[in-house]
Amino acid sequence: MSFARTDGRAPDELRRVCITPGFLPYAEGSVLIAMGNTRVVCSASLEDRVPPFLRNQGHGWLTAEYSMLPRATQTRTARETGRGGPSGRTHEIQRLIGRSLRAVADMKVLGERTITIDCDVLQADGGTRTAAITGAYVALALASQQLVKAGKIQRSVVTDQVAAISVGIVGNTPLLDLKYDEDSRAEVDMNVVCTGDGRFIELQGTAEREPFSRAQMDELVALGTRGIEALIAIQKKVIAQA
Repeated sequence: MSFARTDGRAPDELRRVCITPGFLPYAEGSVLIAMGNTRVVCSASLEDRVPPFLRNQGHGWLTAEYSMLPRATQTRTARETGRGGPSGRTHEIQRLIGRSLRAVADMKVLGERTITIDCDVLQADGGTRTAAITGAYVALALASQQLVKAGKIQRSVVTDQVAAISVGIVGNTPLLDLKYDEDSRAEVDMNVVCTGDGRFIELQGTAEREPFSRAQMDELVALGTRGIEALIAIQKKVIAQA
């Protein structure tokens, strides 16, 4: 008997996904992405500078920051500014978001400018990092459109799409798009990040109890890939209509 999901979804079914463009009026590109009860605001901002290590090289930079509101979770979490700075988890997620977007961005198009991606979690119910990547891509694509329209760049920064999703094994059942009550009891937890043409940027897979087999890993990767294909279709529709 397969694991029964508390929201009634099939094992290979995404939560309801809604991406609202233009959520922040002042950013070059922004969205609110909702995947079930996980909600993340993602914005892309342009600055006319680059880090010191890139000065006088003629190309730009893309970086990311991630944070979670104190009551994004069931109990209040103290702000990281009051705890001496970002935690190891936050640093890891920021680096993942940045890597994922730089993989599909042409930095030469920017000139000596920086795009900063900000991902702020309003409500967390599992999959915040994957939702952040998926939403941040749309924010970046919208920012690129705006910058081309304004004549600041000659063509879009983005060279492909990118999206991410969580998969895992719960109750011996492979599941797509884990929410918190599933993620917290998963035997295997994995995040999959892919480009629009199906290439992998990141696979983060962890056995929480017993080690998993190659067959199980292949099944989870295939499940994640199908989920990402669905997310990429949603991204395309949002960008086309924005």
